[in-house]
Amino acid sequence: MDGFGTVSKEGWQAPGHWREIDGEWQIMTLGGLQPIDPQAPVCHVSYYEADAFARWAGKHLPTEIEWEVAARAGLLSDAYGIVWQWTRSSYSPYPGYRAIEGALGEYNGKFMVNQLVLRGSSLATPPGHSRVTYRNFFYPHHRWQFTGLRLADYA
Repeated sequence: MDGFGTVSKEGWQAPGHWREIDGEWQIMTLGGLQPIDPQAPVCHVSYYEADAFARWAGKHLPTEIEWEVAARAGLLSDAYGIVWQWTRSSYSPYPGYRAIEGALGEYNGKFMVNQLVLRGSSLATPPGHSRVTYRNFFYPHHRWQFTGLRLADYA
């Protein structure tokens, strides 16, 4: 219900930054308004939108582990530098994690609640952050940080 409620409340009809102008869909890019490229990965979608599309397509969003196994096996040639990819994994600490004392421990701990993991990287990711182990995280309704999706099969 959270997803449907968010989409309804926000009035979303298309991914973020898409605009319908004179009956044609366009997207606001870093280079200005451009026609939608049907071959380009979808960008600026929330977890709710990504999950709904995956279910509609008869697939699912990968778990964080599924994503990393595929990336390490070299199966995700487009995992980096395009869009962050939603997973269906909650942003939780790895086994054995212990928050350090003080402000840094408090800072890290507050993000480990109600957020989901994104993997890969986007075109806006700083150099050095694109690596197989990097985890990004956002609330499921966020769609602003070059967020996209990857479909996984149930097989």
